Amino acid sequence: MARIIDASSRFRPAPVPLRNAAVPVPASSSPRAAAESLEITLGHASQQGLRPGNEDFVGAVTPDGAPLAAKGLLLAIADGVGGHARGREAAEYSVRGLLADYFSTPDTWSVEKSLGAVIGALNSWLLAQSAKSREYAGMATTLTAFVLRGRRYHVAHVGDSRAYLLREGELCRLTEDHTWEHPELSNVLRRAVGLDAQLAVDYDDGEMAAGDRFVLVTDGVWGTLGDGGIIEILKRHPGAEDAADVLTLEALARGATDNCTALVANVEAVPPDTLRDRYDSARHLPLPPRLKAGDVLDDLRVEELLHESRVTLLYRVTRLATDEALVLKTLRPDAADDEAGGALLREEWLARRAPSQNFPAVAEADARSALYYLMSWHEGETLKARLARGHRFAPHELVAIGGPLLRAVGSLHRLGIVHRDIKPDNVHVDRHGQLRLLDLGVAASDAEELREINNPGTPSYMAPELFNGGTANESSDLYACGVTLYELLTRKYPYGEVEPFQHPRFGEPVPPTRYRPDTPAWLEAVLLKACAREVKDRFETAEEFVLALERGAHRPLATHRRVPLVARNPALALKLLAAASLLLNLILLFLLSRR
Repeated sequence: MARIIDASSRFRPAPVPLRNAAVPVPASSSPRAAAESLEITLGHASQQGLRPGNEDFVGAVTPDGAPLAAKGLLLAIADGVGGHARGREAAEYSVRGLLADYFSTPDTWSVEKSLGAVIGALNSWLLAQSAKSREYAGMATTLTAFVLRGRRYHVAHVGDSRAYLLREGELCRLTEDHTWEHPELSNVLRRAVGLDAQLAVDYDDGEMAAGDRFVLVTDGVWGTLGDGGIIEILKRHPGAEDAADVLTLEALARGATDNCTALVANVEAVPPDTLRDRYDSARHLPLPPRLKAGDVLDDLRVEELLHESRVTLLYRVTRLATDEALVLKTLRPDAADDEAGGALLREEWLARRAPSQNFPAVAEADARSALYYLMSWHEGETLKARLARGHRFAPHELVAIGGPLLRAVGSLHRLGIVHRDIKPDNVHVDRHGQLRLLDLGVAASDAEELREINNPGTPSYMAPELFNGGTANESSDLYACGVTLYELLTRKYPYGEVEPFQHPRFGEPVPPTRYRPDTPAWLEAVLLKACAREVKDRFETAEEFVLALERGAHRPLATHRRVPLVARNPALALKLLAAASLLLNLILLFLLSRR
């Protein structure tokens, strides 16, 4: 359910919070400290005061179910730039736009990335409106937004509205006023949405606890009451709606000349500390024993062991109730710990969000009695298995493979996920020719900190910058795609094979024509660009890589094949050789004449 709150209207409380002070550690003694889901009581009030109009705007989205777990609750307050005819429009547009678009961002994005992307778009729109005509010039607003998800709060802040946290009787101001420090400019904003093309947004987060009270106020309230007045009112009025009412009315009674708006959120209960509020119970499940063909686990009959790594096991299983073939992934009993179990659950969480046409689909596991997850099974083989069978990939096959592979990688990148282990072993083609990218075991997502349960990548496919402490990102994934295609064509690596724990030195990549003289010039150019040593020389996006690969000989890259001089211009090469020989003879004659 989405609830939009207009600052000039009234609304009743309903179940729904940077840095300037130390926040006390939340206590866990409250009997309602844990609940099935987050419970918040919300109240707001807004007073026009002596101003001719109300330029403040507040809003909230209070979802439930899956959206609440994935994205959380969103609260926002804005104060249009005072004295400008379009300040109210800027404030309302910013709040409404944020509430509408935040929930459209991918679940795999971090809260900060989601808020940043939306606020950046809002800022660009306001600047564009200001550039249209003199009527809209200077259209800007403050904006403070909170996302409450699970047991944590997140805040994004621009301007001079303020956010406070009242915890255990102590009031902490959580935001910094973005105004000039000069006495004559103390009320002039140096940062606001719509003020500057290079918008800088403050972000922070922290842990919530039952009993916390979060307060958002515009400068009409805090500028009149001060921190002392705010905490006094909050202590006298425990109800969210009453507190919001009194904050605004008391500010006017004490002489406020600006609009006065307040939003108070009382945390009634918080959910258990879970992996994305969903998989905590699974984390405590026991590991299944090592299974063999014929064993039955939760209505799943084991058919064969497909793969075993240092930590993980993959089995092909059959669901007895439906005769459906599936893949079961779990951990080796002798190599697992609690953190590895959490990483396996994180992998399942990422796999559920990957597009099913390019990745194995996660299957439901009802009444799971052990720690594992299920994926769809597809008859076929990996590209590494094809190489092992002796298959010789032709240039046109690289296009047929590279297009779907890069589209799969691009779909991950749009979700904020980096695969980190792209190689022929992890690219599967089924009997119908459908390509799927396997194994998100070491994938990294914006939304979660990663703890690897396998080595984060295979050395021969890792980009040069990763060996110097660089962080895996979209560029290193595209590099691995380039090495994969290079290997399919040549059965070699562009810089030679890299052994584990080796720190290689990267020179120039070996042209594919050294191993496959029949390689077309356009394909060589594409592969050398994909495997370039420097990030700046590679493809920037998966879409750019696909375009270069699929347009092929019809519109080749501007990059020219490195051809030896003797092959490009034999006559010039012979002339240079003769000149060098003559120069050497003259030097020798000169040295002999001096004896």
